[in-house]
Amino acid sequence: MQLPKENVLKQTNAACKNTLMETLNIEVVDYGEDFLVARMPVNSRVHQPDGVLHGGATAALAESVGSFATHIFIDTEKFFVRGIEITANHLKSVREGFVYARATFVHKGRTTQLLDIRITDEGDNLISICKLSTIALPKRNS
Repeated sequence: MQLPKENVLKQTNAACKNTLMETLNIEVVDYGEDFLVARMPVNSRVHQPDGVLHGGATAALAESVGSFATHIFIDTEKFFVRGIEITANHLKSVREGFVYARATFVHKGRTTQLLDIRITDEGDNLISICKLSTIALPKRNS
């Protein structure tokens, strides 16, 4: 039985407590059959010294949304997810507002997954393009 979208979003965001996602105020805001969207505020907490969004914060947003996308679409009773490679091309600077990361699957395999993550600003301007490879590993019985 599929949980209502609001419940999935609430559970996903609750899992962010006491993590990097909470530190960066990353919030999952939407998902569908093959995508997940999260947003992050752009403020002094994620700026580099000259007052624009730090590329490392952008990469953290991308890896968070991509890993959560894989997590939502696998059997978490049997598997856990790890990111194994991320690339990021930063195209435009942002000083304030929110950035949105939309992760979509390029490949959704049983073991490895490849996600395309587009980071945009509030005006839907493309800020960064990221690729994330994840791996679903079996949980071991203790």
